[in-house]
Amino acid sequence: MSSERVEVPPAPAPPPPGGAAAGGADAAASGDESPSVVRTRTVEIVVAILLLGFAGVMGFDNWRTGMGWAPDGPQAGYFPFYLSVILACASLYWLAETALKRQRSASPPKSFVNREQLGRVLQVFVPTVLFCVATQFLGLYVASFLLVAGFMRWVGKIAWWKCLVTSAVFSVAMFVVFDIAFDVIMPKGPLEALFGR
Repeated sequence: MSSERVEVPPAPAPPPPGGAAAGGADAAASGDESPSVVRTRTVEIVVAILLLGFAGVMGFDNWRTGMGWAPDGPQAGYFPFYLSVILACASLYWLAETALKRQRSASPPKSFVNREQLGRVLQVFVPTVLFCVATQFLGLYVASFLLVAGFMRWVGKIAWWKCLVTSAVFSVAMFVVFDIAFDVIMPKGPLEALFGR
């Protein structure tokens, strides 16, 4: 009597702890960080130099105005001049501290903002600048309509009809509150001129 040989398949490997979702999360977490755009030390140096320049301009202007003590009390530039001196000293200390910190520190330089973070900031900054420019030509209400609709669509990824309806309601509400209820003069453009406002 001949015996047949039966092969048993190998057991599958156990899944990683936490299941497949945890494995994917670990892979995502181990990915490379967004590249740095500017380092913290660079920002500190630039801000300190700007403040030092501002202190110099203010100090010179207040010295020219008068920073002494007159018979009737301090002159107009007395207190602002010495505030400028304090600001200049603080800026110089900041510059020296930043330079010495670089020499003492053995750790890698810190990132002030990376590319992903800067992108999120620009998503708010660029539309706000465009809103300020558009207000000068289109008026506050039309510019506000475009700003709200743009934010909802570009950042929030909301449906177009919801963006348009919400923006229109918001702009009309602003017009009723400021222009009709409180009679406040706001920047207006060609659209308001068509309605005689």
